[in-house]
Amino acid sequence: MTKIAVSAEGPALANRVDPRFGRAAGFVVVDVATMALDYVDNGGCQTLSHGAGIQAAEAVARSGATVLLTGTVGPKAYQALAAAGIRVGQNLEGLTVGEAVARFKAGHVAFATGPNK
Repeated sequence: MTKIAVSAEGPALANRVDPRFGRAAGFVVVDVATMALDYVDNGGCQTLSHGAGIQAAEAVARSGATVLLTGTVGPKAYQALAAAGIRVGQNLEGLTVGEAVARFKAGHVAFATGPNK
């Protein structure tokens, strides 16, 4: 079972990918096999002056996701995601969550080798 987390502006597949990983509104967690959805609220990280990316990475890891789809990821957040064994697909802003998931399922997401912020 593969679970992916998508940084999102809201809890549904029709919501846009939030381009800011650490300060995203939340994460739509999708079980790729069943398309069952969960939503992880990330609102608390939006007000942090430091450490938002690391805390968001911890929330994604706790969700059981092994893949993250997002816009930009900073160096500390990328390091935390990599340490948790989470692969990162970046530069997906402008898509809906559903479109990002479809790209992943079709094998059209390139995985990052480092941060892009």
